[in-house]
Amino acid sequence: MAMTLSRMGIQSYIAHTVKQAKACLATQHFDACLTDLNLPDGNGIQLVQYISEYYTSLPVAVLTAYGNMEIAISALKAGAFDFVNKPINQRHLEQLLEKALHHPLTFSDANQQELQLEHQMLIGQSHAMQELRVTLKKIARSQAPVFITGESGTGKEVVANLIHRLSNRNDGPFIAINCGAIPNDLMESELFGHKKGSFTGATQDKQGLILSAQGGSLFLDEIAELPLNMQVKLLRTVQEKKIRPIGSDQEIEVDFRIISASHQDLESLVHQGRFRQDLFFRIHVMDIILPPLRNREHDILLLAHYFSHKISQEWGIQPKIFNLEAETFLLAQHYPGNVRELRNIIERAVTLCDGECIKIEHLQTTPLNQRHHIANNIQKSDTNQSTQSLCTNITTQYVPTEGLELYLEKIEKEILLHTLNSTHWNRTLAAKKLKMSFRSLRYRLKKFELDHDEQHY
Repeated sequence: MAMTLSRMGIQSYIAHTVKQAKACLATQHFDACLTDLNLPDGNGIQLVQYISEYYTSLPVAVLTAYGNMEIAISALKAGAFDFVNKPINQRHLEQLLEKALHHPLTFSDANQQELQLEHQMLIGQSHAMQELRVTLKKIARSQAPVFITGESGTGKEVVANLIHRLSNRNDGPFIAINCGAIPNDLMESELFGHKKGSFTGATQDKQGLILSAQGGSLFLDEIAELPLNMQVKLLRTVQEKKIRPIGSDQEIEVDFRIISASHQDLESLVHQGRFRQDLFFRIHVMDIILPPLRNREHDILLLAHYFSHKISQEWGIQPKIFNLEAETFLLAQHYPGNVRELRNIIERAVTLCDGECIKIEHLQTTPLNQRHHIANNIQKSDTNQSTQSLCTNITTQYVPTEGLELYLEKIEKEILLHTLNSTHWNRTLAAKKLKMSFRSLRYRLKKFELDHDEQHY
């Protein structure tokens, strides 16, 4: 090992025991540490824990010929930068050290950059967010696979992107893939790529998304949606760091860090046979649980003011403030959609507010009985009796199967379409009939993707 490092132009010091290693660390500055797992007076994990506590900026990798997933997870959770099975060839050693020694900024500049990134991407001062920041800094230093879980809208992709930007892979690409958004028959081609002529429609070579993450981070959102046959292929890719495009007889080496996420309980899916246990253990080395917004009460108003300022800035209008009633209303909500839902509420409020102060009426969605009343009024004013289907008999005991918010949005969209069709898509007249401002109508059209020049329904 020392001879190989010397040929690479790297000066090294050898310690045969944990005690010697600690003595070297006390008298000499090092840029990286490579440690065997089994040592005469202890093990490498103990050394990792010691370095993590007293030399926090020193990356350390554990090498062993007796590796298994449990030991690897223990080493990575103790703070190891990486865990490598011996024997390791010179090429892999070079790649390992290149990552370990990659410090594009000075230590003080790096700290400043971390603070700026946290401020920009992790808004909040609650205890849960402070703990999350500490965890992310530790995780960003390693190469371990990361699994992020949390309710929908808690910011899983934001956290994954922050891990990438705080890591030594920040000069590489961050490739985010929503596994639930890719059709099953296109999944393999999208992830692994294909060769020209490998199947009908393959008119040229295509680079897969996994290869696009070369040197960077691969974020697989909603990984639970991966079909079982794709889980097998992904497992081999994560293990071997190689891919084989469709129609190719050669494998391609790929270097990436995998970060995955799901709002589902993967362990339950494993027990149900819907997710492979071996893949679960491979991706679930370092785990992050994102707290729901209702458990971050102190962050709600902070996020609301941040979104209001950001949206106003994007739209080129004067920033808006909240009155006391509006702030009280925001604090009282449950937020099943979490941060994403809060942002949508603030965006709607900024749109509806013509003055400088956001009030409670700008934040509230139209009550169900009021929407039903509007629908009845619209239908009565129209001679076309076929639109009577918009009017639904709703009682207080009625529980929509798709959830209240989706149901109300469905009614709202139907009312908008009916009114626009009755005015031949004259938006000004439609806004007048609906007794709302043109600006408010325009917001709703954009929300439901109806803001096109011509519509045919």
